[in-house]
Amino acid sequence: MNGRDLIRNIIAGKPGPRCGFWLGNPHFETWPILHKYFGTRTEEELRRKLGDDYRWISPQFVESEFLPPADGRSFGFAKPKLSHGQVGPLADVEDPAELDRFDWPDPEVLDFERTIRALEAAGPHYRASGFWCPFFHDVMDLFGMEGYFVKMTTNPTIVRAVTDRVCGFYDRANERFFSRARGLVDGFFFGNDFGTQLDAMLGPAHFDAFVQPWLWKLAEQARRYGHQVILHSCGSIHRVIGPLIEAGVQGLHPLQAGARNMDAGTLARDFKGRIAFLGGIDTQRLLNMGTPAEVREEVRRVKGLLGPCLVVSPSHEALLPDVPPRNVAAMAEAALESL
Repeated sequence: MNGRDLIRNIIAGKPGPRCGFWLGNPHFETWPILHKYFGTRTEEELRRKLGDDYRWISPQFVESEFLPPADGRSFGFAKPKLSHGQVGPLADVEDPAELDRFDWPDPEVLDFERTIRALEAAGPHYRASGFWCPFFHDVMDLFGMEGYFVKMTTNPTIVRAVTDRVCGFYDRANERFFSRARGLVDGFFFGNDFGTQLDAMLGPAHFDAFVQPWLWKLAEQARRYGHQVILHSCGSIHRVIGPLIEAGVQGLHPLQAGARNMDAGTLARDFKGRIAFLGGIDTQRLLNMGTPAEVREEVRRVKGLLGPCLVVSPSHEALLPDVPPRNVAAMAEAALESL
């Protein structure tokens, strides 16, 4: 069984001979360190050497037409973002009619040829794709974090209008991409960080009103094209995992192990059998400060709790340079052991 079939089965809730493994998406400063240790030159060479089953190939990052502007602006026209609390360009907008004066991106001009070529070259590995669709962050940046949360109460109409503009772009962009990439995509992988270290950022009422409707729509669109649905969300999101499952999310990533109620034991107790798990190997204290023996022991423990429908991976996909390569090797070795 190749990696593509293995991960497909894991996400579908059908155990295979072992758990899956994904290295994640290491920080750009980490790659030279890994290449030097493992004696590799390219990302693909390293992934193959480690037995990585999963390839994340998103048109949002592959295609230059949608790369964020060099000055760090959000969604094309926001000011350069220097902090989460920064006031956004829509902070003072109260009337949805005013949104027409902003230069919203046009999904019809997007080209997907580089992404298509990358998907075709992915070989016998699971292809996670689709637009990243970080609409929660996009809307937050457009208003500013405080303004976004306050307007959910003071002016929910404008929050819904901006959310519809942002998500409408992603909906149309994915519609065009999924139509073009038929047969090449296995799972729709998209991300919105809904949690802090301690809890979800939104209460149930606001999550249901401003997030859940578009989660349903984006997930349904992916399923209509035959794609599995995998959501990335850092932080403590235990409180919203149930609603995510109801929205059609089949795989949850990255399981921030050090966040409240996101440990493997709690997740297994409350959600095992209802959703597949991707991640769970702690990057806050274990992978960066532990020994290879401790990493192998923890991987085996997490596999015992969350497996067999588990893709072993770091609890934050962007491995930082403080993670010793020997611990990366230990994680991969233990991940690939038979069940």
